[in-house]
Amino acid sequence: MSYQRIDRISEEVRHEVDRIIREEVSDPRVAGTFSITRAEVTRDLRYAKIYVSVLEDDKRDDLMKALKSAAGFIRRSLGKNMLIRYAPELQFISDQNIAYGVHIAKMLADAQTAASGGQEENE
Repeated sequence: MSYQRIDRISEEVRHEVDRIIREEVSDPRVAGTFSITRAEVTRDLRYAKIYVSVLEDDKRDDLMKALKSAAGFIRRSLGKNMLIRYAPELQFISDQNIAYGVHIAKMLADAQTAASGGQEENE
């Protein structure tokens, strides 16, 4: 199986899992600002790692627990909606990249503010 096909399937799994979580999962812990950043499906289509980024730190643990408990439901819905031989077993992983990017952007903005404040004092 070509890597290009696996990449297409991974992207379709990412899109479909995001839709299922937002529209079909009714757990009250699934709340807040979150994003399914990527999905990595194995070559045999048996397993998929789903990376979830949560913007609010206080909701991260509850959301990850809710997704792990709903993994069977999400897998079943995924199997019904996609035309693939196997519905992959889903593993949800917390992705810190967006929060880290926000942190770096804030640090850069603070550094720029401090540098521009120092230039004004010199003039």
